[in-house]
Amino acid sequence: GKEVLLLMQALNTLSTPEEKLAALCKKYADLLEESRNVQKQMKILQKKQAQVVKEKVHLQSEHSKAILARSKLESLCRELQRHNKTLKEENMQQAREEEERRKEATAHFQITLNEIQAQLEQHGIHNAKLRQENIELGEKLKKLIEQYALREEHIDKVFKHKELQQQLVDAKLQQTTQLIKEAEEKHQREREFLLKEATESRHKCEQMKQQEAQLKQQLSLYMDKFEEFQTTMAKSNELFTTFRQEMEKMTKKIKKLEKETIVWRTKWENNNKALLQMAEEKTVRDKEYKGFQIKLERLEKLCRALQTERNELNEKVE
Repeated sequence: GKEVLLLMQALNTLSTPEEKLAALCKKYADLLEESRNVQKQMKILQKKQAQVVKEKVHLQSEHSKAILARSKLESLCRELQRHNKTLKEENMQQAREEEERRKEATAHFQITLNEIQAQLEQHGIHNAKLRQENIELGEKLKKLIEQYALREEHIDKVFKHKELQQQLVDAKLQQTTQLIKEAEEKHQREREFLLKEATESRHKCEQMKQQEAQLKQQLSLYMDKFEEFQTTMAKSNELFTTFRQEMEKMTKKIKKLEKETIVWRTKWENNNKALLQMAEEKTVRDKEYKGFQIKLERLEKLCRALQTERNELNEKVE
């Protein structure tokens, strides 16, 4: 409001309407320059968007590497399973061999015992000696049985240890698979969201470019009409009326553009939540755009004031 008052005071200091219109055109040219600066910033944002796409490609390559690592881990787990199976078969084979040796020892002991009994019947003289040997053989058999029991216990512990290792490997494999699946889903959601937001941003940028081109065309038409009005102001009131209608159309189009700009800015702020790296550039751009909007409103007020003065001058001329 203060800047509008100052500009109005500055225009009041000018003596002729031509000078006032020239000052107004200069002010509008400054606003057009600021619009070009906004366009340059839009190009910078497009470069940022290309950088985001490159980062997405990098994430896809990292995802491929993770899948390759998972396949290697699965192959290692299969190899470990085969190794455990081979070890289990070897342990079972050793247990069978131990069982066969135990049976052979038992059979040998039984044969020896039979021989001792025969010798006891045939040789009563060596009864004490054979009894001692029988006791020793019993102790050896007892030790053999204890060794066999310890061996069985050791084999059971080995089997339990291998089973626990297998369960641990299966649990780690399942956990790794789940983490990779979650990472894939998260990456897919982020990629779809970024692609959607980037498409919307690109579409809005194209619309803004088209609107800016239309605004430039309208401004060029306005300047042409203004020159015609300046040359034929004293001779034709009809041309002045046409110029006033063009000014009103221009004002309506500017208001419509402001509404569309507000909608675009709101969607752009929503997109800013997904693109955190562009937050500072987005904030600066919004501030500049608001300044541009305020200046357009001030220009509209100046146009109305100038139109009022022109009507008064026209009445005086009539």
